Formats: sequence, C-alpha cells, structure tokens
Amino acid sequence: MRDYLKFYIGGQWVDPATPKSIDVIDPATERPAGRISMGSAADVERAVQAARKAFASYSRTSVDERVALLERVIAEYKKRYADIAAAITEEMGAPVALARDAQAAMGLAHLSIALAVLKGYAFREQRGSTLLVKEPIGVCGFITPWNWPVNQIACKVAPALAVGCTMVLKPSEIAPFSGQIWTEVMDAAGVPAGVFNLVNGDGPTVGAALSSHPEVDMVSFTGSTRAGVEVARNAAPTVKRVHQELGEKSPNVILPDADFKQAIKAGVRGVMNNSGQSCNAPTRMLVPNARMAEALAIAKQVAEATTVGAPDSGAQLGPVISATQWDKIQTLIHQGIAEGATVVAGGPGKPAGLEVGYYVKPTVLGGVNNRMTVAREEIFGPVLTILGYDTVDEAVEIGNDTPYGLAAYVSGTDPETTRDVASRLRAGQVNINSAAIDLSAPFGGFKQSGNGREWGDHAFGEFLEIKAMLGFAPKAAA
Repeated sequence: MRDYLKFYIGGQWVDPATPKSIDVIDPATERPAGRISMGSAADVERAVQAARKAFASYSRTSVDERVALLERVIAEYKKRYADIAAAITEEMGAPVALARDAQAAMGLAHLSIALAVLKGYAFREQRGSTLLVKEPIGVCGFITPWNWPVNQIACKVAPALAVGCTMVLKPSEIAPFSGQIWTEVMDAAGVPAGVFNLVNGDGPTVGAALSSHPEVDMVSFTGSTRAGVEVARNAAPTVKRVHQELGEKSPNVILPDADFKQAIKAGVRGVMNNSGQSCNAPTRMLVPNARMAEALAIAKQVAEATTVGAPDSGAQLGPVISATQWDKIQTLIHQGIAEGATVVAGGPGKPAGLEVGYYVKPTVLGGVNNRMTVAREEIFGPVLTILGYDTVDEAVEIGNDTPYGLAAYVSGTDPETTRDVASRLRAGQVNINSAAIDLSAPFGGFKQSGNGREWGDHAFGEFLEIKAMLGFAPKAAA
C-alpha cells in the first residue's frame, strides 16, 4: 500500500490544510493500492503563492542554468524509471511492457526533447531598433489526466521549466502515484523551491481553485471537452491564457488502394492500445462499402487475437481505469447495438475468466453510420466503429463531420491521393500510412479538441509572452 499523504509546496513536503484522504483503486484487482490526501482551495493558495514568489528569480535564470537543471531532472528520472513504470502499472492497470516501454518512456522523451530545444531556442530577435523578447508567462496551473499520466505531466512541465515558468501540478486523483514519483524526481534534481509544486485533489475543488486563481497566469488542461469547458469558464474572469487538449473521435480513412490487411490491422491495434484509453485513438475506421465484408473479416480476426489479462500476465490489454469508465463503455456498446450497429468482435460484458478487474472485451462494431452515438461520442475504451463510404470525397466529408479535430489517419498506396486526403482532414495531427510517432511535431486539436499545441519547440510558445522593446537600439546617424 502506498501512502502519499503530503503535498509538495515551496520545496517541502507538507501536510494538507485539512486532512482528508481517499483510496486509490488498482483497476486490475478492484482493491485499494494506496491513499492520497485530497487538497482544498487553501492548499492551492499556498502552492500558488510559493510559485509566485519563486517566479521573480527563476524567470531571470539563464539558458545555461535551465539546461543544467533539465539535465539533472533527466538523470534523476532515469534513476527512478523502473519505479515510475511500476507505479503506472499499479495505478491504471497498464500491462508491464506498456508501462515500461511506452508510458514511462514518454516522460523521458519529452524531457529530452525540451532539453534539445532549449539549447538552440531563440528568446530574442532584433528588428531594426526594436528588440522582441520572449519571456516566461508566469505561474502555470497544470491539470493532467489518468490515461497517460507521466506523458501528460512531462509534456507540460518540461517546456514550462525550460522557458522559466513556475508551476502547480494537480495530477489525476484516480492515477496519482506516478505524479508523486515525478515530484520526488524534481526534488532530487534540485529544482529551486517553489518552482514546481504538487497538490493532489479533484477537479471541482483543486482544479477549479487553480484555474480560477488570479495569481495563475496560465492554465493547461488535458481531459474531456466537458471538463475543459468548465476550466475555461473558471479562467475567464481573470483573462488568463487557457491551453487545452480535449476529446476526440478520430477518423481513419482506409483508401480503396490501401494494403487492407496491413492498414486495418494497424487501425485495430491503434484503438486497442492502452485499453483504448488514448485521446488520439483512430476509433472511426472508414472503409469502401465495396470492400466492407473484407474489412470486417480482417478487423474481427485482429480483435479476437488481442489478448486481455492481468498487467503481469503478458497480455496486450489490461483493464480500463475504473468502474465508472467500465460502466460508460458498456452503456455505449449497448446503445450502439440498440441503434443498429452489429457486434463483429467482442461486445458487452467482461472477457471470460476475468470477473475481477475492469476488463473490457476488444470490440469491433460494424454497420455504423455517422449519426449513431458510438460514432459521435468518445468511448475511451477498446471499441472500434467501422463506417462505409462510396467515394473518397464522401470519406473526407464523414471524417470531418465531428465536433472534434485532434487526430486523423489515412492509408493508401498512391502518395498524391493520401497527401490530398490528409490535407483535407480537419485535425491537428494527421498520420499517413501508420507513420512512427514524432515527439518533436506539434500535438493539439482543431475545433472542440482544444487549443494550443504541445510537444517540441511549438510547446515553448505556449509558455511565453512576447515583449516589444522599441528604441532598444539607437538608430544609425544619417
């Protein structure tokens, strides 16, 4: 049992203002795996003031000083790498290999990219007699989710730390263990007191206090669109910058000339990875109606070959995060069936032999049209919907017929056609032919999938203000 009952404020581990703890449930066993304290507005106040005090000096540090700090953070992260992976397995039921090779790896990758960007980033630009300076925006409030917990912490904290901001982090109370170890890494690396602060708690209490606080200059939130709207409302009276990475219903256009076996196999696996709990999962697969039977057969085979089991069993999928999430997924599967979708693979209920734990069958739904609930709402589980189209123009139209726009996918053998379709899909990141992930590419969404960008050098701009200093250099004499 993990007992994480203190917060990290002003460089010290401190007790909450009002003692209150909750159990953190291991989704693989449905039993408590530890406890955390739940913070209050008073804890947020203390943390924000610590960050505000630290900003005066940290914002004036040199690039070399921040490079040295990030190098120390990376060194300490590597020391705790196995601990972080184990925590992710325990808090969210991630398979051991996934937690080790993907979840924990993303944290280290974002730190390393931020370090590389910082070494060559231009914070000053001379334009005639005017000097343009990029300065840290100030105190940042970070509200991060449970599905890729360290990834989302790292892709906010690393660039903010690199450019000279101070911050208060509220990780998900559902999966808080890895955030605790992250904080221990920051402390061991010698991050100056008050630069990084941690307060655990829920969204309506700690999240709301953080996003509405007048001394917080920016709030960055990753989560559902519904919760993102509340964050924006809370932030509006103080006119702070709001950065959001929100919901999705990503289209995956399989063109008529695609290698169907390869493209559909990749599409199914893309949905099933992390038990379907990825905001950019390709959950709406669009295939030519003329080849629908072939597509369904391949998807069925891949889904049924996907193994589900305990995190240490070697299975590809672990449980989903909670009973609440399991219930939501089951409700949506049943609703899809009621609206006319057919179960190609999986379906309602738990996989055989897995009565304990929040396990979901790898599910494929066919006969779906874009008006069905399962094609409109983010399911956030291992559930793929397959829709048909007659022309490529129709596929693009269906793909864009969504309030979201975080990611999109297209597969085909003709480069001109695949690039044209990619250019017409309204999403912040479009993947062509299962391209490898690029952590230096900007990540963020169109429409209700949010605003702003994370990852690489584009992330730096989210945490910077631009100051124009007119007359900085005198004009040359005539």
